[in-house]
Amino acid sequence: MNDESGYNSIDESGQAIDFEKVEQSKPFQKLMHERKKFIVPYTIFFLVFYFLLPILTSYTNFLNTPAFGDISWVWVFAFAQFIMTWVLCTIYVKKASSFDDQANDIIETQIKNGGKAS
Repeated sequence: MNDESGYNSIDESGQAIDFEKVEQSKPFQKLMHERKKFIVPYTIFFLVFYFLLPILTSYTNFLNTPAFGDISWVWVFAFAQFIMTWVLCTIYVKKASSFDDQANDIIETQIKNGGKAS
């Protein structure tokens, strides 16, 4: 349940959670830093790899050369994008699970402290 400001809430046990204090706490700042450290490089890698295919096919002839048999490098690259997507999704799901655990620890610590930031 949120109050008028939307920053405080009451959990199932009836204790108020001050989300501004949670946001300012060191564990929360550490969680946000770790999330950013994880997400930014993977996002940059994904975008570069994703946009490399249309850029290379538009401005070069490299991908039109045969890789093996009648299959050209463009098909190999396109298939590699599917593999890359699955690998990144798997890595993200596993890492997000650890972030969820950290977030739950922060919330439980907040509740145990009676709404005070640790």
